[in-house]
Amino acid sequence: MNSVKIENLDWMTYQALTEQGRCRIILPVGAIEQHGPHMSLNPDVLIPSHIGEQVASRGDNMLVAPPISYGYKSQVKSGGGNFFPGTTCVSGASLENYVFDVLQAYVNHGNREFILINGHFENSMHLCEAADRLVNKCRAEGISIRIYLLSYWDFISEETIAKVFPDGFTGWAVEHGGVLETSIMLKIHPELVDMSKAVDVEPASFPPYDVFPPDPSWVAPSGTLSSPVKATAEKGEMILEECISGIVAHLN
Repeated sequence: MNSVKIENLDWMTYQALTEQGRCRIILPVGAIEQHGPHMSLNPDVLIPSHIGEQVASRGDNMLVAPPISYGYKSQVKSGGGNFFPGTTCVSGASLENYVFDVLQAYVNHGNREFILINGHFENSMHLCEAADRLVNKCRAEGISIRIYLLSYWDFISEETIAKVFPDGFTGWAVEHGGVLETSIMLKIHPELVDMSKAVDVEPASFPPYDVFPPDPSWVAPSGTLSSPVKATAEKGEMILEECISGIVAHLN
């Protein structure tokens, strides 16, 4: 197999690789969302796509579908909010239906096992809905499918967190645009990171509720929820290796 990316295959090669449902299809799902002035708008797409390709390269009989790039609305307390220029989101219903339709198309090709790799926290429950709907629909039609849904950050251990954040970890809730995502991007796409623009901010502190319409004053002007200044490519490599090897181990 010359490529694990479906879009790089001709249709006959794709058909031969996937006949009788013998391949597992990896679908990265992300978002276009601001990640501070130091980084591009697409880490939530590029990171799960990279992880998916690496997992497929190390695993058995896996192919990676083109990513779904638009995600559910950025929320203030997890992504800085939907009011920053460049953050381009869809409704939960739109995301659910889109993922459902894409997976249904792959089912129609004969595929029976899927791995959704999520790169945007806000997507999670809408991906659950899409997966649940499709499993139930296929069951009613006498078709047995299996869908794994994972977020890559769930594979990062406390030991790795201690190494990445030697001064203490302030929690996943404020890691948007911070050390973790920036370090990974420095490893896989350094051309899309400019650390000279990184803003050193204190970890965000939020009240124990959400408010609508959202209040922009809850978020630092940079858009990040914590400081990225201590990010390094070496930390990114450590994080990625643990995520990729962990996903492969569980799926195999």
